[in-house]
Amino acid sequence: MTVLVTGASRGIGAGLAEAYRNRGENVIAAARSGGDARLDVADPASIKALAGRLSGTAIDLLICNAGIFPDKGQRLEDGFAAELWDEVFRVNVRGVFLTVQALLPHLERAHAPKIALLSSRLGSNMHAGGGNYIYRASKAAVTNLGRNLATDLAPKGIAVGIYHPGWVRTDMGGTGADISLEESVSGLVARFDALSVETTGEFRTWDGRTLEF
Repeated sequence: MTVLVTGASRGIGAGLAEAYRNRGENVIAAARSGGDARLDVADPASIKALAGRLSGTAIDLLICNAGIFPDKGQRLEDGFAAELWDEVFRVNVRGVFLTVQALLPHLERAHAPKIALLSSRLGSNMHAGGGNYIYRASKAAVTNLGRNLATDLAPKGIAVGIYHPGWVRTDMGGTGADISLEESVSGLVARFDALSVETTGEFRTWDGRTLEF
C-alpha cells in the first residue's frame, strides 16, 4: 500500500508517516522541507509539480494533514487581520482541494483508494466555543469539502473520511493538550483502516466517536 501524507515533517503528519512505515507500507512524506517529497500546499505550482513527479504512481491512501493555526489567542476587538484569513484559507482549505484534485488520477489507479482529511471539532457547529475564528471557519470548510468530495467520488470507488485528531500534545496543540501523539496516531490509523465506500463522508474523532457537522 502506498500512503501519501501532507504536512509530514512534524507533529501528527510525522507520526502518521512513521506509523505506516513501521507497518511496512510505502510512505511518501510530503512537506515544505524535511520530507521525502517537497510540497507546499499553499502553492498551486508545488502541488502540480508533486503530482508530476509521481506520474504513474498509484496512491492507496491520501492523508491531507497539512494545516496552520496562527490566530490562536487573538482578540475579537483587534485581531484576525484580513491577510491572516487569506493565509489560513490558502493552506487549510484551498490546499486540501488542490491536492486532492491533482492526485485524483493517482488515487484512481489504486484498488479501493481512500482520502482522509484532518479537520477539527472546532469547525463543528455543535462545538461553537467562541474565538479562533479563522481556524474554526477553515476547518468547517474542510469538513464541508470532505462531505461533498465523498458524494462525487463514491461512484469512482474512492472513500473520503473527515477526522478530528484530538487535542494533541504537539507544537500546535501545546503541552497542556489532552492526549499524546501516539494515542492520536494509533486511533487515526484505526479509523483510516475502517474507512470504506460504505462509510464515506463520515466525520469522526480519533477514537471513533461520530461528530455532528
